[in-house]
Amino acid sequence: MGIRYYKPVTPGRRGASVSDFAEITDRKKQPEKSLTVRLTRTGGRNHHGKITVRHRGGGHRKIYRIIDFKRRLDDVEMKVTHIEYDPNRSARIALLEYDCPESGKLVKVYILAPNGLKAGDTVSNGANAEPTVGNCLPMSKIPQGTEIHNIEMQPGRGGQLVRSAGNYAVLNASEKGWAQVTLPSGEVRRLPSDCRATIGVVSNADHSKVVLGKAGRTRWKGRRPHVRGTVMNPVAHPMGGGEGRNSGGRHPCSPTGKLAKGGNTRKRRKPSSKAIIRRRRSRRYGQKKL
Repeated sequence: MGIRYYKPVTPGRRGASVSDFAEITDRKKQPEKSLTVRLTRTGGRNHHGKITVRHRGGGHRKIYRIIDFKRRLDDVEMKVTHIEYDPNRSARIALLEYDCPESGKLVKVYILAPNGLKAGDTVSNGANAEPTVGNCLPMSKIPQGTEIHNIEMQPGRGGQLVRSAGNYAVLNASEKGWAQVTLPSGEVRRLPSDCRATIGVVSNADHSKVVLGKAGRTRWKGRRPHVRGTVMNPVAHPMGGGEGRNSGGRHPCSPTGKLAKGGNTRKRRKPSSKAIIRRRRSRRYGQKKL
């Protein structure tokens, strides 16, 4: 994996970059038809037609790939046949195939591809699996200090944490039915040790280095232009209005008043707060913690 740069033949190409897709097994391969579904695009609107999420709309057509985040089929060796591109996420995905122990038929499934996983490798799930790249184990069976991703928060619910490109968490300890994990944000969190996690670092670590180069590439992603609140009228935004160029007269916020730069928005009495051992690092010096 790496970054490819173009010759600056146009202003949009100057400074723009793309992934080189070196880890993709077959660039011309279509996604597995049985593992795809078409999603209805809403453009950020709810069932009343009212915009509830701003700056959404347009974009290139995408077919959703069904990813197995649960990885609950134990003690079955699965062979990696392809590493594929997924337009719905920043990471690459791996296509696995295995013989179903019940029906005896060949079954295919998609998982998140970690760094180092390639076509021809085998992966497995369960407590008896080896703690090697691509295998999914309960955290009680994973050695301390191991880099993990796709972490469950409740046993059987499926991986919810650490799923984007280049990310990984570190398993600090596992004892007395609880596992302690350091997340990419710096937060140290306690999770049930029966929760599963996948060994390794999520693939496509260079995703954050890609420079779009022009506004059109943002539109291809389905993101519409963002208008600053200070240039709006008072009826449209809390920071709107004023004679001349006003800075807003208040802390930056959304149209609904939600603070935009580090204000506390987490509920003070949220039950899961007791699972947080150490808060994530503050983005602003002196920011208050809940």
